[in-house]
Amino acid sequence: MAVTESCFPRQRQVLFLFVFWGVSLAGSGFGRYSVMEEAERGSFVVNLAKDLGLAVGELAARGTRVVSDDNEQYLLLDSQTGNLLTNEKLDREQLCGSTEPCILYFQILMDDPFQIYRAELRVRDTNDHSPVFQEKETALKIPENTAEGTAFRLERAQDPDGGLNSIQNYTISPNSFFHIKISGSDEGMIYPELVLDKALDREEQGELSLTLTALDGGSPPRSGTSTVHIVVLDVNDNAPQFTQALYETQVPENSPVGSLIVKVSAEDVDSGVNGEVAYSFFDVSENIRTTFQINPFSGEIFLRELLDYELVHSYKLNIQAIDGGGLSARCRVLVEVLDINDNPPELIMSSFSNYIAENSPETALAVFKIKDRDSGENGKMVCYIQENLPFLLKPSVENFYILMTEGALDRESRAEYNIIITVTDLGTPRLKTEHNLTVWVSDVNDNAPAFTQSSYTLFVRENNSPALHIGTVSATDRDSGTNAQVTYSLLPPQDTHLPLASLVSINADNGHLFALRSLDYEALQAFEFRVGATDRGSPALSSEALVRVLVLDANDNSPFVLYPLQNGSAPCTELVPRAAEPGYLVTKVVAVDGDSGQNAWLSFQLLKATEPGLFGVWAHNGEVRTARLLSERDAAKHRLLVLVKDNGEPPRSATATLHVLLVDGFSQPYLPLPEAAPAQAQADSLTVYLVVALASVSSLFLFSVLLFVAVRLCRRSRAASVGGCSVPEGPFPEPLMDVSGTGTLSQSYQYEVCLMGGSGTNEFKFLKPIIPSFQVHDAGKNMGEIKNYRNSFGFNIQ
Repeated sequence: MAVTESCFPRQRQVLFLFVFWGVSLAGSGFGRYSVMEEAERGSFVVNLAKDLGLAVGELAARGTRVVSDDNEQYLLLDSQTGNLLTNEKLDREQLCGSTEPCILYFQILMDDPFQIYRAELRVRDTNDHSPVFQEKETALKIPENTAEGTAFRLERAQDPDGGLNSIQNYTISPNSFFHIKISGSDEGMIYPELVLDKALDREEQGELSLTLTALDGGSPPRSGTSTVHIVVLDVNDNAPQFTQALYETQVPENSPVGSLIVKVSAEDVDSGVNGEVAYSFFDVSENIRTTFQINPFSGEIFLRELLDYELVHSYKLNIQAIDGGGLSARCRVLVEVLDINDNPPELIMSSFSNYIAENSPETALAVFKIKDRDSGENGKMVCYIQENLPFLLKPSVENFYILMTEGALDRESRAEYNIIITVTDLGTPRLKTEHNLTVWVSDVNDNAPAFTQSSYTLFVRENNSPALHIGTVSATDRDSGTNAQVTYSLLPPQDTHLPLASLVSINADNGHLFALRSLDYEALQAFEFRVGATDRGSPALSSEALVRVLVLDANDNSPFVLYPLQNGSAPCTELVPRAAEPGYLVTKVVAVDGDSGQNAWLSFQLLKATEPGLFGVWAHNGEVRTARLLSERDAAKHRLLVLVKDNGEPPRSATATLHVLLVDGFSQPYLPLPEAAPAQAQADSLTVYLVVALASVSSLFLFSVLLFVAVRLCRRSRAASVGGCSVPEGPFPEPLMDVSGTGTLSQSYQYEVCLMGGSGTNEFKFLKPIIPSFQVHDAGKNMGEIKNYRNSFGFNIQ
């Protein structure tokens, strides 16, 4: 059956002649091999490696395989030796019937590069069948007046063997009336004819029994016999006559059993028994007898079993009509089987690989062959796959097709493809065959792990417990398998002074971060480092992210009073003139808190006073001011207890004790001259005590400032001629007193202190500041950021 098949990927028909990349084809000639039928399984046919000019190992390396046209595995290739062997016993008669020579077509497929060799295997006949007559006994009625030399055709024997092994001769048992004449047909077959040598005489001998022997040409020859029973009849003048010598009819192959095929008709002009005609098959094969049946009385031929165009295209039936007197006539009926589209296309897969590595270039995935057992338009085919897939079909020779990728595939975009190869014929109605293939894209490590964030900010409250879980970093990898298994690590810090290994650790499997030790906000407010994520592919890919850890302050530091000093030394006494107005600034309590934020917001409160209501403390800046006018009745000495409290939870506090001394007569601008000072200095011991205390406190705060002031005063004393301030020789070592602006004081104050000579009151007078300065030094490097206090208490921290 010659079938033209066309195939187009994505339903576009392509030309069958093409130049295909990567595919080299064998020459147009066939490789012709032969084997005897009934040879044992594993019989040697040919050494393919030698025949193709290849090394033995190359057959296995290139995946050489043998594919037959009818998808039957008749042959087996031993890839180790290169020998082509039979896979089973081959029966020529079963494979080819009466067709001679018996040829089996097959293809030899090889990969890398892809090649197809066309080849044929001839199954040579052995004489394994004897001739067989369909009828063991044949009745032949011959009128006694039959002329000498008349020939009577006898039914031939059947021999499935072919060639010389088929029937070559017929013989008849010895007799004096007949001999056998061998005649040939237009179909290349011989048949026997019984020739009358001597006139018959019914009265002398009414019956004869002869043995007909059929001989084939095998070595040794085989034979079969049939008995020919001859009945000598009285004279019957007219033989039956068919209305047609040849009847032709067409029958669709899907005709049901019992369908009327054709009706033959013969007439006999004789009367009585000699005019009665009976119909029968004559010299037909067993296949015809099982496929058709004839009504002996009407001549109607019916279908006995279903027809199959793909097996037999036409039938030739010999019909015989015999009258009652033994005379006969013959005609031929030619039955042509009409093909209908009853066979769907077939797809025979030769090789298939359902895994392909991503990023691979154009790659062949499957090699298959399509065929349709129908003929004509019913046998023409188109082949395609569904659209929107990165695959295409390329036709090859001998109805082979190759399924290929159009280009590189990306597993991360799509890891699995379901491909439906559809083969449709062009018959009516159209029949189709679908073949489903599943292709998995195997992973290649082409994606680095990706963190969910480029940077992470983690918050940890100080004084945490060691090994505390402070956060998690996470990275994902679009690859699969080991290529997607992510390992986390800490990268070396850019700041070499940061002891990262003692601060944090990371779980390599899940990215959990842990603080290794307790953190102190006052020592380390924040730090940052980088973490890496590495997959387990080959080669491994990695990425990194920034992690910033902010230490949250806890209220773990109590306020610290800077001024007045609370170190157990001599108390600091503040001098207040009795003439001071309400709101007069007595002093300012300066305090700091090592914490930050609201934990460092300080408030001030007067807890205890010698005389309640006389002094007040501003809550936000710690300034101690007079609350009312002073009177002579107020005590001279006062002790104030000030509470400094932060705003933490729970709040922490500290207390500061202030000593205030009320003095009179602070109105004269200068102290007396040096010659008058000694007499006045001993007038009042209380005044001397206060001056010494004030000088001591001032020297503790800014000793360096006092030295600077002393140098300037010495220069001034040399320039003064009358009046002014000078250094007394009494208990006052310095003409100046400095109040450093530490703590919450907004600036530094230096006061010029002068003792009034001759006043009789021995009063001190604080004049305007001589050297205003503004500087507060940190109490220590680890006190934290104190600049938040600027807004709360009105001073700057440098």
